[in-house]
Amino acid sequence: MSKISKSTHEPAYGYMTEKIQLRYISTAIEEKILPVNAHRMSEIVTLFASKNQSKPIQFWQLFSVLGPERIVRIVHKFYHLVYQDEIWFKASFERIGDISHHVRTQSSMWLDVMGGGLKYHGAEFRLNFHHQHNALEVMNARGAERWAKLMVQALDESEKEIRADPRVRISINTFLTHFMKKYAVDFGFKTVEIFGATNAPIKNKLNFLNMTDASIEALSELELREALIGRGVNTSGKADKAELIRKAKSL
Repeated sequence: MSKISKSTHEPAYGYMTEKIQLRYISTAIEEKILPVNAHRMSEIVTLFASKNQSKPIQFWQLFSVLGPERIVRIVHKFYHLVYQDEIWFKASFERIGDISHHVRTQSSMWLDVMGGGLKYHGAEFRLNFHHQHNALEVMNARGAERWAKLMVQALDESEKEIRADPRVRISINTFLTHFMKKYAVDFGFKTVEIFGATNAPIKNKLNFLNMTDASIEALSELELREALIGRGVNTSGKADKAELIRKAKSL
């Protein structure tokens, strides 16, 4: 059995990592998956996954847990399935190159985003060009559904690569779901959501007792309101930011 090593692989920013990270965090804040101050939370923005398995792995932290070999093997498993699939689907990939070509380019993109360093030269321009010109035949509802189905199968068959840490599969699902939603918007098809469980919402519990008056006052109204609600404080009515600050300081 191939287990995830307890030692951490040294991560680094790639050409895409930071931009994708910021975009995901902004979207996740809007969807209330991450707290409003997520951009400033070290456990979220770091490229190192927490060793505490009660804390989720953000997908830009996956390299620190998996390393390069496991990521490449998952991608290879996926393309092995693609090249055994129905002609209408695999033909689009065969026209571009053989399995080794796709494994090399796709794994480079995964590694780049997941904290594996400068791997995907050309970054989003290259990725967008590929989808708009090379892969356009499958950038639709039918192609997305087939792609997702084969990816789920590849992940299921790669379970030995990731099962040592249950957070890994959930983090990969989050990564795939984020990009699939982007492609659904870009190419006008219905979002495919069959990857499985994604990272659960993180509720930020600020400890006002350990904060200075200045740091409390620096919080946004939304941050104050959410933190107070999390502590059971009633913030309904017409309480403005000044009133929320007063309540926070009184705790």
